[in-house]
Amino acid sequence: MVVQWCIRVPVQRGEDLRRALIKEGVLDLSLKVRRGGSLLILPVTEWREGAEREDFEPRPERIDLPRHELVGGIAIMQEKDTAGAEKILASRPSLHTVLCAAGAVSGEYRTREFSVLAGIPTTRTDVIEYGHRFTIDLSTAYFSARLSSERQRVLCLMGDNETVLDMFAGVGPFAITLAGRAALVVASDINPGAILLMLANLTHNKTKNVLPVLADAHHLPSEMPFRYDRIIMNLPMSGAAFLPDAFRLCKPGGMVHFYSLVSEEGEHLSAISGLGGITVSEHSVRSYSPAQWHAVYDILVGT
Repeated sequence: MVVQWCIRVPVQRGEDLRRALIKEGVLDLSLKVRRGGSLLILPVTEWREGAEREDFEPRPERIDLPRHELVGGIAIMQEKDTAGAEKILASRPSLHTVLCAAGAVSGEYRTREFSVLAGIPTTRTDVIEYGHRFTIDLSTAYFSARLSSERQRVLCLMGDNETVLDMFAGVGPFAITLAGRAALVVASDINPGAILLMLANLTHNKTKNVLPVLADAHHLPSEMPFRYDRIIMNLPMSGAAFLPDAFRLCKPGGMVHFYSLVSEEGEHLSAISGLGGITVSEHSVRSYSPAQWHAVYDILVGT
């Protein structure tokens, strides 16, 4: 503990005074603010009228951590830096594993190889997203935590009791999110490992209106000859090849949300127009590399 001058202030006025003291340059940022009942106790670097001496806990020193991405209890690095991995593991009590990505997402099952740099040797973890819990295995099935806001955006666009098809459903994050407003969600994937994880996630989240289907998306028009109000196409590397199938599966006046890795704005507009679709919007979801980004096209299927 450290003894320092302090000012007591009612909690309701605490934030305003804290900002004023920072602007003045006298708030001691090396110490943690305390609370005593209905008062905040703000440490200051010098005496002023009404100031008293109190014990304060020092703030921990900020540690510069190597670049990494968080997915549930796993941190993913792009370089094999074991010392850096140990720092990352120690920085967050919620982490249990630090991995190094050995390559890009590839193959029919959209999987990726990893090596363990620190912690428990596993690629499996749980992700909490807007009240849902998803069990994932990064080496078994594709999952992107960066699309959480996008899933909420599509949910907000939906009407009640829509029928939805997720053509590349993975472990079910889109399907389970959209099930909250849908009458039925058909969640298809070609990867058996993804379907098994999806089944577990349906149980976790007590979701009863999602139908998992193990299938090649090219075969869906013949295997499930139904039409849907809304279709999700999240296959960024090669989804364009499935656009004709999506149009066959979508009701006239329905919506297709097509996610693709692109190098220029409007890259897929001619293909969409050629199928009779109207692009309602196109926007970037996230950056991928200096020359490419992950885009989504919201497409209205013609009547």
